[in-house]
Formats: sequence, structure tokens, C-alpha cells
Amino acid sequence: MASVTSTPVPTPLVTSSFAKQIRANLQTYGLIAALILISLFFAYMTHGVFLNARNISNLFRQMTVTAFLSVGMVLVIVTGNIDLSVGKLAGFVSVVAAVFQAQIWPQLLPNQELLTTVLTVIISLGVGVLVGVIQGYIIAYLRVPAFIVTLGGLWVFTSLILIVTQGKTIPANQPIMSQIAQAYLPNDLGWLLAALVVVFLVVNMVLNRQRKTRYGFALAPIYLDVARTAFFAAIVLAYVYIVNQYNGVQLPVLLLAVVAMVMTYVSNNTRFGRYAYAIGGNREAARLSGVNIKRNIFTIFVIMGGLCGVAGVVLASYVGYGTTAAGQGYELDAIAACILGGTSTLGGEGTIIGAMVGALIMGSLTNGLQLLNSPTEWQYLIKGAVLILAVYADVRLRRNR
Repeated sequence: MASVTSTPVPTPLVTSSFAKQIRANLQTYGLIAALILISLFFAYMTHGVFLNARNISNLFRQMTVTAFLSVGMVLVIVTGNIDLSVGKLAGFVSVVAAVFQAQIWPQLLPNQELLTTVLTVIISLGVGVLVGVIQGYIIAYLRVPAFIVTLGGLWVFTSLILIVTQGKTIPANQPIMSQIAQAYLPNDLGWLLAALVVVFLVVNMVLNRQRKTRYGFALAPIYLDVARTAFFAAIVLAYVYIVNQYNGVQLPVLLLAVVAMVMTYVSNNTRFGRYAYAIGGNREAARLSGVNIKRNIFTIFVIMGGLCGVAGVVLASYVGYGTTAAGQGYELDAIAACILGGTSTLGGEGTIIGAMVGALIMGSLTNGLQLLNSPTEWQYLIKGAVLILAVYADVRLRRNR
């Protein structure tokens, strides 16, 4: 009688070497250390002003536009692409929102501020998604390099902004519209939001470990994952505690938290997210494995367009105007935030949470230098040097691996 043998179930490989885990996660720990050092440095140089409740509230509000763009940019870069048009697309969306609020709705729907604000948001998001569809189709199906398509998009949207505004500033400071980026949450609701984010971080950590166990991948020691999750949870709780000493959690930060959690879940726990990393890691292997590369890249650029729409609405609400300089430089800040957050310029690696921390670092540098009254030219110099060092560190870490 033939013996029956069962197929062995793969077991996770738990790395016992602490030093090896430190090397594997060196970029993450470096990112955390950089954020702490930057905060302590500016707190010392500004005699504590940098860490007071009012400045922290302003810092997070200022970084939301860049953070919305960096959330989508992570997946774009992960697949080995780039989008140079996101800043000006967000600026164009903010101008479109201002035109509808100041010129079109007062004629068509007078005294209907709530309805017109909702319609403005829907139209603005639609503009962003439509652009994402057009650019995504050209890149994915017509096979035109993303660098060229989005560089052309940057120029197109710069031109459209000038055409629509006619060189003038268009007000978009109607009360309800302004609430999108300038409203605050009650303190109790802020703590509830913090609790939900902490729960999400814990659940996301558990799901990641379970997925690695299922497929037999190496697991980091549990204490390292717990420490990393606890650190980000501590940042969230500290933020809510501090801003509650001022006016509370800002509404755009709530919107950002929701978008970041959704995109983190999508990138870590869905087939679509895994395919994005597979495409960036080894495009040919992904193709041979049956991944529909064209459809996935197209979808990623549509998502990027939608997030540009969100960023544009927040920008219009925050600034209160549609201007000729709307969105200027945001694409560079978004790309820099992703790279600082650990997204590899070579594709295949990157996280949404890392991009959020990267956006916070970029925002902290800008905010801290402004508090010190540093000349604008030095601000650009320092941010450029930090970005170059981050890319150099990424390349060296990849070579060592």
C-alpha cells in the first residue's frame, strides 16, 4: 500500500539576528530619527515656538496638500513611473473651483451656498479624474513615457491656469467652501479619530504579519513591528493632544487620515496593490505572471488624478483664491516627500505611511526655516540637499542589499 505524504505547509522564517533586522529597516529608523532631530532642532532654535499648539496646527494644515499628492505619488513611483503634473493639476483644479464659486454659481444658483459648494467639489474631483484618465491612457495604452506625458501636462495646466484666470486672482472664500480646509473638529471627535487611526495601525500590522506567514516570507521579530507601530501611534496621539490645546483637529487632516488609511489598505492588502509593487520590482516577471500591466498603470494614474482633485479643492479652500501661481512647486514637494519616506526611485518599494512622514519632514523644514526668518534661497538649498542625500542613501542601501 502506497504511503500518503502531505505537502508541507511553509512556515515563516523568523530572523533571529537583531543586527540584520536593523540593517534591513535602516531607512525606516533613519526616517524616524530625522523627524525627531528636525523637531528638536527647530524647537531649540525657536525657543519652543516650533512645538507649540498653534504652530503644530498650522504645520499640519500646510502639509495636507503635499500629503494628498504624495499618497498617490507613492504608487506612481512604485511602478517605476513619475508624475510631474500633479502640482499644476491641483492648481488648475483650485482655479476651476474658484471660477465656479465666484462667477458661475452666483448667476445660476444664487443664495444656494451649500448646494453650490457640493457641486463645486464634485466638478473639481471630476476634472482631476478626467485628467487622470487621459494621461493614464496615453501612458499605459499608447506607451508614451510618463515623464514626457506629465511634463507636457505641467505646461498645459500652467497655460490653462493663465487662460482661465486671465492674470487675475479669483476669490473662493465663501463661508462653506472655506470650511473644507479651515474648520476644526471638537476635541472629543479628535480623540475618537486618533483612536480609530491607532486601531488601524495595529490591524494593518497584524494583517501584514499574517500575510507574510501565509506565503512563507521572513518575519521581523514581533517587538520591532510593535515598536514601529507604537511610534506612529504615539505621533498620532501626541498630535491630537497638542492641537486640542489650540482649536482641535483640522478638517483637512481628517480627510487626509481617511485617504491615507484607505490607500494604505489598498496598497498592502489587495491584489491591485501587490501588482503595483510587482510591476515596479520586476516588470517582465509581473507580465509573465499574468499581471495586466497596462490596466494597473492606467488605474494608478486615474487614482492620482482623483487625489489631485482632492488636493485642488483643499488648496482653493485653504488659500481662499484661485491664483496664477496656484500649485507652483507642489509636484516637487510630493516627489520629495515620497523619496524621503522610503519610496525607491528605482520602483518596487514604498509605503503610504512613509510618504506621510516624508511630507511631515518637508513641511517641518519649510515651517521651521520660516520661523527662523531664513531667506527663501536658503530654504530651497536646504530642501534640495536633503532630497539628494535621501536618494543617495536609497541607492547605497539597495546596493548593500
